[in-house]
Amino acid sequence: MGVYHHVSEAHLKRYLAEFNFRYNYRASLKISDKERADKLLEGARGKRLTYRRIDESAHA
Repeated sequence: MGVYHHVSEAHLKRYLAEFNFRYNYRASLKISDKERADKLLEGARGKRLTYRRIDESAHA
């Protein structure tokens, strides 16, 4: 049972950052969904999500 059945070492920092965010901004701390969404968007400001093209090599 559960969501994560395998965690790759390459992405471990990202998984831990997600769990840290979820724990620190949980509902039991009286943080609203709006406050949580605002904090999430604040953390994403200035960052880009990029995708490698299929025809590009993995090490380019």
